[in-house]
Amino acid sequence: MRRSRLERLSNLGSLTRFAFDTLLPGGRDQESPWFQAAVAAAQAFAAQPAGWLVISGPSGSGKTHLAAAIANARVALGAPALFMVVPDLLDHLRASFDAGAEDLGYDQLFEHVRNAPLLLLDDLDAASSTPWVREKLFQIVNHRYNAALPTVFTCTARPRDLDDRLATRLCDEALATILALAPQRKGGYRQVGGLARERLAESQFRDFDVRGAGLRPDERDSLDAAFRTALAYAGDPQGWLILQGSNGCGKTHLACAVANRVLAGGGDVFFAVVPDLLDHLRASFAPGSDVGYDELFDDVRNAGLLVLDDLGAQATSPWAEEKLYQIVNYRTVAGLPTVVTTDRTLDELSAAHPRIVARIVDPRAGTLVAIDAPHYRLGRVLATVASQPKTPRRRG
Repeated sequence: MRRSRLERLSNLGSLTRFAFDTLLPGGRDQESPWFQAAVAAAQAFAAQPAGWLVISGPSGSGKTHLAAAIANARVALGAPALFMVVPDLLDHLRASFDAGAEDLGYDQLFEHVRNAPLLLLDDLDAASSTPWVREKLFQIVNHRYNAALPTVFTCTARPRDLDDRLATRLCDEALATILALAPQRKGGYRQVGGLARERLAESQFRDFDVRGAGLRPDERDSLDAAFRTALAYAGDPQGWLILQGSNGCGKTHLACAVANRVLAGGGDVFFAVVPDLLDHLRASFAPGSDVGYDELFDDVRNAGLLVLDDLGAQATSPWAEEKLYQIVNYRTVAGLPTVVTTDRTLDELSAAHPRIVARIVDPRAGTLVAIDAPHYRLGRVLATVASQPKTPRRRG
């Protein structure tokens, strides 16, 4: 029977019981957005394997279950898959040098692994680090990289922290999708752009004035709708919240209020003013930088809640566009909650950043709120003054 033969060739053994149906949808804590996003990405990959999936997370996070579920799903569809635990694979390769080995010889086994239609390498970073081990792993990974063969990797360390030659290939976003089953948390609040935690705390929902004097009815309605949308989002942050409006209309206040609510609930927040974020990423390339580029970039991409303030104010360049798109695309695929503020119109953003706008304004990914109101403080003062009757000037 074909199914039995594929199961035997898959090397899954007892892992045949690991399926998508037996996964806890939200991981062990039942509420992990990273795990939920990883399950969705793994299911899509199992339906149509293309490129690479790199699944990272601590021991017990479910990465082996996900990889095995992909292999079992392919076998159920009548397609081949080869599942190998990396330390075991290396032991088999060493043993195959023995002239009396009963199984495949070294050359046959090595080619079988390198050219498998779908290869799943579990515990990539669990093998002892010797020159021979590093060379064998690199040969397998590099061959499949050059041939763009569908491959799933699991590892405990962040992919960027692996051996340089492996990391370069596993982190190539043209081929690989990285799924982090848990965020790399470094504290409740981080920021780039100067908004200290004390300043952030000054902008709360209770302080947001939606009924200010001097506002037209349509302006009040616009502010009220933005307030209610942001308040609902803060209670259950999912996907994207885009706050668009003229300078000073209150959009950053609402973004800060969302961040404060998430922090109060024990979550973590990264607040980044976009032009400053790009400057920091450029500076992190410099020797002696306090924070390396990879570390900062991963912190931004994997933040529990990311606020991108003042999108569109940055100087445009191919490099800046690519960095922003990588952040936006990663968080869209992972379903990580993100708040964006901008004073640019949708047409202006679309003209300058078409790939980014295609991601963030997709109604399936989030909500766009346009605030049609004057400057949050100055506009109200001017409107109030303008509405007051003028005192006739005496002729002198």
